[in-house]
Amino acid sequence: MIEAISGPPDSGLHTVVHIERIRIDAQRRLARRDSQHALRAHRDGVDRYLAIHQGDPGADPGRVVVRAEENCRPGRIRRDRAAELLVAELLLDRRLRAGETHLLRYGFDDAPTATPSCEYVRGFNAGAGQYVLQVTFDPAALPVRCYRFAVRAPGEPPYEREELTLDGHHSAHHVATGLPPGLLGIGWAWD
Repeated sequence: MIEAISGPPDSGLHTVVHIERIRIDAQRRLARRDSQHALRAHRDGVDRYLAIHQGDPGADPGRVVVRAEENCRPGRIRRDRAAELLVAELLLDRRLRAGETHLLRYGFDDAPTATPSCEYVRGFNAGAGQYVLQVTFDPAALPVRCYRFAVRAPGEPPYEREELTLDGHHSAHHVATGLPPGLLGIGWAWD
């Protein structure tokens, strides 16, 4: 499915900074995801970014709303119900030249069809400069424990793990810099 709208394997973009905010609702489900990127082109002609959203088990990608909010507009959107996956092509306002930067902001509103969420994971195929992840919980559904983790590849055990404390706004966050390829996330326990 991703191949249906992707270009070359190298997107031509590097993440300089990515700030991501996740909202967990009172039913303990992923409700909203907001992303803000600063990207740098490393080749000429780049004019799009592929945003991938995978919901929690039971999520219906057909009901997910894509929001292209700043410096981009939606292009093709593909949904794969079996994989609970959505791929959105976000079109930039212009073609970038190598070395140019671009800011964009987008998000996904998840449909209330999934099972309770217990983690949020972000993958980096080519690494990244800086990544900030914040997870905010509805006051009616606070976890008993939160932690951040890093994994080199899917299915491997974490090579980093650290307990996190919720702040006064019911949020936990993690800031990472100089990221190698791999997976980062925040996990939580309800009981």
